[in-house]
Amino acid sequence: MSDQIKFIVDSLNKEPFRKNYNLITFDSLEPMQLLQVLSDVLAEIDPKQLVDLREEMPEQTAKRMLSLLGILKYKPSGNATDMSTFRQGLVIGSKPVIYPVLHWLLQRTNELKKRAYLARFLIKLEVPSEFLQDETVADTNKQYEELMEAFKTLHKEYEQLKASGFSTAEIRKDISAMEEEKDQLIKRVEHLKKRVETAQNYQWMLKIARQLRVEKEREEYLAQQKQEQKNQLFHAVQRLQRVQNQLKSMRQAAADAKPEIETEFLHVSQAALKLPTSGLMKRLEEEIKFNLYMVTEKFPKELENKKKELHFLQKVVSEPAMGHSDLLELESKINEINTEINQLIEKKMMRNEPIEGKLSLYRQQASIISRKKEAKAEELQEAKEKLASLEREASLKRNQTREFDGTEVLKGDEFKRYVSKLRSKSTVFKKKHQIIAELKAEFGLLQRTEELLKQRHENIQQQLQTMEEKKGISGYSYTQEELERVSALKSEVDEMKGRTLDDMSEMVKKLNSLVSEKKSALASVIKELRQLRQKCQELTQECDEKKSQYDSCAAGLESNRSKLEQEVRRLREECLQEESRYHYTNCMIKNLEVQLRRATDEMKAYISSDQQEKRKAIREQYTKNIAEQENLGKKLREKQKVVRESHGPNMKQAKMWHDLQQLMECKKQCFLKQQSQTSIGQSNRNSIKLELQGRPEGQGRVESRRLYQRGRN
Repeated sequence: MSDQIKFIVDSLNKEPFRKNYNLITFDSLEPMQLLQVLSDVLAEIDPKQLVDLREEMPEQTAKRMLSLLGILKYKPSGNATDMSTFRQGLVIGSKPVIYPVLHWLLQRTNELKKRAYLARFLIKLEVPSEFLQDETVADTNKQYEELMEAFKTLHKEYEQLKASGFSTAEIRKDISAMEEEKDQLIKRVEHLKKRVETAQNYQWMLKIARQLRVEKEREEYLAQQKQEQKNQLFHAVQRLQRVQNQLKSMRQAAADAKPEIETEFLHVSQAALKLPTSGLMKRLEEEIKFNLYMVTEKFPKELENKKKELHFLQKVVSEPAMGHSDLLELESKINEINTEINQLIEKKMMRNEPIEGKLSLYRQQASIISRKKEAKAEELQEAKEKLASLEREASLKRNQTREFDGTEVLKGDEFKRYVSKLRSKSTVFKKKHQIIAELKAEFGLLQRTEELLKQRHENIQQQLQTMEEKKGISGYSYTQEELERVSALKSEVDEMKGRTLDDMSEMVKKLNSLVSEKKSALASVIKELRQLRQKCQELTQECDEKKSQYDSCAAGLESNRSKLEQEVRRLREECLQEESRYHYTNCMIKNLEVQLRRATDEMKAYISSDQQEKRKAIREQYTKNIAEQENLGKKLREKQKVVRESHGPNMKQAKMWHDLQQLMECKKQCFLKQQSQTSIGQSNRNSIKLELQGRPEGQGRVESRRLYQRGRN
């Protein structure tokens, strides 16, 4: 139990709940809070269950949760096998009842989401047979069943597509790439057509090439058929050999069979099945016992219950129609009776009265055993039906495999030979792979058409709603939802036996009232809808024809447009070239005019007798500038000559000056060094005198000389 609570707390602390519980706070929750947690978990599985329990009656809460748990196929375990105790515990928020439910829900949340989603569309609405006699109701019911089957097939295809790994983004990329390749191919085809149209016998050569392509495709198809026929012949020979071996073994077994031998062959679904005689007898005895139980106990009880239900329904139908006020009174009475029942149950649980007598204990045990027996019988019946369906499916699959390649499962050397045969089919595999690629591309197109059809379906639904509002029957969709809700209630009646007859009568009354209210309003609308559907089909056919005509016309106009665009592009290039040439010539003319104007002005200034105008002439200015530059060049050449003559002595003098600077720097360094040494020698002499004052005279002289020599060094 602690592991179970720990798992529940960890799951509730994660996304999308984020409750921030620990073991102590979760265990200390009150029954109302615990029921709210269960309601939140159910709301995560089915968004319709998002309800605040403070605003809902306890009976409605229990009914809602039990209906969803029944749809999710939750089976109580342990002490909660009795549905009445389970329901009572669910109403009062009992921890032993709610903890297993939370543990079961949180273990398989994703699976239950899918089951709840499918239950909204796959729970069949059972309409009474007397209503099906009406043509409009029968047509609507038939259309409802067809839509349900279509939803099943579409959902299976959707799951297969999800498992196949294809994504819409990749398919769209492939479609865009294919469209680009298509445009390139169209351009290449047009280019090749232009190149080939000039050749002689163009049509005849094109016809011969087309015939060659058709003959090559036919040759490939015939080679493929030949290979398939060879494979079929090989498989037929193998099958004949196996059948002959099987016939031989069966004849030997039949010849050697004896009554004492505990084996015999029973032909079940075209397969040999060995069963001992004793096992066969036991199996037959068990089947006889089971059939006796079903005939003597189970079926009579069910028949009696059905008769009672039929009698009650006939009684309800025979009563006059009830109004809204009568229904409200009945609902109030039902609520009062339910509250009284709950109070009595609580009083009984509080008293804990002992069971009177020993027979009550045996009665309870007998009732429990009978319920278990009924449950086991139902499970056995379901298992038998499932086994029979699986056997039928297995036989169908065997027949399909035989029809597909005419063989059964290969074993041993036959499998090795078959594998060696498969190795020679690489070319066929490549072709099939190419076909698969084409099918994938087609699948992308079909998916796009599916999206378009879904958009059209949504538009048609919106148009239908607007039409309903115009016709004054805007509650038609609400009627359909009410029918679905009633079907859910009916399935709850079939799955749980704790439903009372009052609920069934209320459901039938609601159905009668709803059908009687909407039947007259829907008849005229359905007739109009049929006419509109027929008109819609005619318009869609006409639209398809117009679309094909438009596509052909657009293709022709597109080819003409491309030709005209090329011609316009060529003419624009020529126009640009001519414009550039025109502007270039204009610029050259302007330049020549300016030069001519300058030349005339220069001639006038040069010819005139006025000195001021002559000085303004360009020739005079240039001659003056030339004379100035020649004088400047003469001065610079003289200066260069002087510099060349004085370059050698000046360089020697600069070198001598540099050497003098180095010599003076060296003397400066030597002077500074000598000053530092003299200061050190003076201090050494003073220390030596102090040391020699206490020594003999001769030793002092020798020591002073040695120290002096060391100081000089």
